[in-house]
Order: sequence, then structure tokens, then C-alpha cells
Amino acid sequence: MAIRDVLLTLTSYPDPTPVSVIDSAVSLASALGAHIAAISYEAHVQIPGSFLGGAGNIGSIVASEAHRSRKNAQDLLAAFEAAAQKSDVLHEIILERCLTSEVPDLLVEYARLRDLTIVPVPESYDQWYAEAIIFGSGRPTLVVPEAPSSKAVALNRVLVAWDFSRAAARAVSDAIPILEKAREVCILTVTNEKAISSRRSSSELAKNLSRHGIDVIVEEVNAAKRTIGDVLAAQIESSRADLLVMGAYGHSRFREFILGGATRSILTKPPIPVLFSH
Repeated sequence: MAIRDVLLTLTSYPDPTPVSVIDSAVSLASALGAHIAAISYEAHVQIPGSFLGGAGNIGSIVASEAHRSRKNAQDLLAAFEAAAQKSDVLHEIILERCLTSEVPDLLVEYARLRDLTIVPVPESYDQWYAEAIIFGSGRPTLVVPEAPSSKAVALNRVLVAWDFSRAAARAVSDAIPILEKAREVCILTVTNEKAISSRRSSSELAKNLSRHGIDVIVEEVNAAKRTIGDVLAAQIESSRADLLVMGAYGHSRFREFILGGATRSILTKPPIPVLFSH
């Protein structure tokens, strides 16, 4: 299925998403020929009633923070509108109002109705919104680093982390419309890290993708006692990959889940855009 409907989540609080992320998202939507919607929100900090009544200036502080969030959201959506119009991309803007605690569930609801959701991940604080969308939306999620040096999402070389698991297979399937537009796709299998059920899996996957007209190469890298996250990070750097495709692993069915090692390592500080599927 082609990716025709993209959602971009824009954080308004406590710090706004950098405008560079907007440019990357619009660039990708243009490359895919997709419609893109940007969502942001006016966030309200929830204060217990008894505490609010006991401190005269708390109410004004809460109101000030809500105003700051609203201003950030409006500025972000205005920047998105300008970028989308400049690129002649079909688009819409969505402005919501909610408590800070309600933001993850709000974004998940919207993400379930889109082909792909783009989530910026800051370096300075928790990646909770991204985790909620990856594991709650049932749709692929493209995690984009917020680093100031972020560039437009390129599709010259895409790296696929392949371990013959269900999650990896789901990620590859979700990513096919993107892989079809890449100049080169590398299927990477890390050996001596965990048991892989089939030695033929990489070559057979390459055949499958070639039938979609995708130019594929197959590589194996020995973990050599390194964590899977360290191996992927090193391979990304050495191959100068533009995008990583991988399955996301959660070992709990509750919101307070424990993430798999590779998922947590890459999500904590993504070196490049990463397409996760769960």
C-alpha cells in the first residue's frame, strides 16, 4: 500500500519542535506524493485543587504556561503552513487543547488514522510521546532527531535491520513504499548477537524486495560482544545511511513497558531518521 496520508506531531511544551523538523517532514511528504497533516496542541498543566487553592500565584503560572504552549503551537503550525505551501504539498493543520497528561493518548488517536506518523525526538528529555505512538498506533512511526543539524530526509541509502522476526517483517512491509524510492537498500543482519531462525532469510528477503524493483545488497556484521544498538550506530555511520528501518520490541503489555535493547538504544538518541513498526 502506498503512503498517501502522513501525520506530523509538533511538540509545543515545554519546548517547541525545531522548524528544521518541519522542513524534513514536508520534504518527505513531497517525495512520497502524500498529504500531510501537522498536529500541535495547547497544553495545560494539571494542578491538584487543594494545592491550587493554597497558593495565590499558581493559577497565574499555569495560565502563563498554557499561553506559552498555545503561542508555540500557533507558530509551529504557521511555519508548517508556509513550508507546505512553498513545496506545493497537500496539507492541513490541527490545533488541539488538552492536559499535558493527555497528549500521548491524543497523538495515538490521530496516528491510528494515518499511513505514517512522523515524531520528532528531543535529546533533552524523555521520548514518551514517540514510545506511545510506536506501540499504540498500530501504524509505522518515523522517528526524526531534533538535532539542529537535521536535514531534509534523504533516501539515497536505507539500512534495514533484519533478524527474521515478526516485528522486522512488519517494518519491512510498512517501509516498502519508501524503499521503492531509495537509491540503494542494505539488508543488515547482525550475527553472534542472538539466534536467527533461518540462514536463508536475508537472501530471500532480498529476492522479495527485488520483485518490487528495489536495488538491494545484503550484509552481515559480527556483533563481537557489542550491543545491537552499538552495532547499528556504527553501521549507520560507516555506510552513511540516510534512514534506518527496524522492528520495535516491547516486552510488556502495559504502558510502563520495558523496551527491547535495540529499540531503547536507537530511540534514546536516533542518529538518523528511523522507521519503527511494532
